[in-house]
Formats: sequence, structure tokens, C-alpha cells
Amino acid sequence: MLLLVLVVATGLIALRLEGWRRAFGLAAMAVLAVGFVSPLCALSSALFSARTVHHVLLVGVAAPLLAGALPVRRYGSLVLATAVQAVIFWAWHAPGAYAAALSNDGVYWVMQISLLASATWFWAAARAATAPAAVVALLAAMLAMGLLGAVLTFAGQAVYAPHAYTTLAWGMTPLEDQQAAGLIMWAPAAALYLFAALWRLGQVIGPDVEARAA
Repeated sequence: MLLLVLVVATGLIALRLEGWRRAFGLAAMAVLAVGFVSPLCALSSALFSARTVHHVLLVGVAAPLLAGALPVRRYGSLVLATAVQAVIFWAWHAPGAYAAALSNDGVYWVMQISLLASATWFWAAARAATAPAAVVALLAAMLAMGLLGAVLTFAGQAVYAPHAYTTLAWGMTPLEDQQAAGLIMWAPAAALYLFAALWRLGQVIGPDVEARAA
């Protein structure tokens, strides 16, 4: 069923969008295929660190690509979009909510869809906002991601019950797996938002720098 949805969505994007919007949309479908159809999805059932990579692909790669495929217009309050994305991401990484998602297919898909939808809203709103507002929002998102990563990295014990007995086969204790996941959020995942903020900032100061150099 999932594969059919991805194929249909890819076909619609290829037929109905043009130019960069089509390129962004097709790239987003490719990232979603990696996340849900490749061995990464199966590995994420055993390792929380792999699940973290999966979630980072959703919110930090697929979501901005999907936002790039959308028309450029206002998508509501950027402040609200930033807050909603952060709250949803943190909420699904609470131990109880995470365990519920991995024990029930319906809850699992609510988690995945809400993560992707809230992140796509955030990136679309940031794209349509002024550069200063977008930079502030992106830095706030970076801090939210990095803070959660730091909490998981420095936690004194493993807190995710679904991975209590699944990590040893991969040469990791549950705590080491959790710490690896925290480092992924803290460094490369947070850096995605930082790079985006720097890119938007460069759009503002770049022409002025070039003009002064000339």
C-alpha cells in the first residue's frame, strides 16, 4: 500500500508540476522511498539511532523538498508553525508516545504523518517569510532539535523500552544507541537548520557585499 501511494504521488508530481517545483517534489519522493522502503526502515525497528536518522530525513530533508514543490505564498503564522513543529517532534520522542507508536500501526502512522506535515508547514512558512523572520525561525528550530539531542546524549539511562533488547545484536547497548541518536540530532540534524539560516542570511547580505566589492 505504501509503495502504491509513493508511486501515485510521484506520477502526479511528474505530470502536474514543472521546473524546480517538479524537481523538488520528485526528490522528496526519493527521500521518502529511502526512509520507508529501504532497509533503513527495518533497521529503525531495532535501533533508535536508525529511527532518528529516519525522522531527520522526514523533517530535515523530505519536508523542505516538499515545501519547495509548493507554491510560494503565505502559509499562516511562522511563529505558530515553528512552535508546532518543535512540540510535535519533542512529543513523539517522549518515551511513552514513542513506545505507543512502535506498538500500534495506527499510532505509528499518526507519528510519521504528523512529523512530516508539521515540518513541511514550517519549511513552507519559512520559505515565504522575510529573510530576518526565516533566519530567527530556523535558528529556533535548530535550538529545539539540538536541545533534544543534548538531553538524549547526556541522559544517564536508556529510556526507550522498545529498544531495550534490540540493540545488542548490533553491538550496542540501549544507552549507547540512545546516545548515538542524541548526537545525530545534536550535530548533523541541527546543522541542517543552521545551513538553511545561513543561506537565507546570505540572500540578504550577498548583493550588498558584491556591490561594495565592485
